[in-house]
Amino acid sequence: MIIIVLPDLADEDRLMARAARGDKRAMKQIYQAYFSPIYNFIRLRVDDTQQADDLTSDVFFKLMTAIRDGRAPHKSLRGWLFQVARNVLYDTYGRADKYTEEALEEWVPASRADTDPEIRVLQSLDSVRVREAIQQLSADQQEVLVLRFAQSLSLEETANIMGKNINTVKSLQFRAVNALRQSLVGD
Repeated sequence: MIIIVLPDLADEDRLMARAARGDKRAMKQIYQAYFSPIYNFIRLRVDDTQQADDLTSDVFFKLMTAIRDGRAPHKSLRGWLFQVARNVLYDTYGRADKYTEEALEEWVPASRADTDPEIRVLQSLDSVRVREAIQQLSADQQEVLVLRFAQSLSLEETANIMGKNINTVKSLQFRAVNALRQSLVGD
């Protein structure tokens, strides 16, 4: 089961500023806070756990290199990390059409609050039906659901990571949720 808790954005900004000044403890805190979410994001695309671990390490190596070279992210560290993770996946495997079935078996959407109606529906239904319904979505729709609901990223962060505008992400999310609702709850 993949459950992700991300740090507060203000704390993230302070951590990044400290890391950019060379504070090794701040870099360690970033690694500890984000390794699991980045690993899980990569794991959804990669069935081999060792390969997912290696790719996740590459993401953090790129962060350390960016900090060293004075190119550290100035806003949205988490968005930057997920974008780098996505690029590492594409560089290694190309653009995957959809998430793997094995990965979907591990993915259970987590929310900051159980008030999200989409997540309540997904959590209440049979996991096999949910996986089958998600497999029917386009790759972009799957990615939007993962970034928005599993990773709790904002519309802006999701749009930046995917290289799309916010309205496109909203549309993808709306269509994905509607398709899931129709598939799972009935026509």
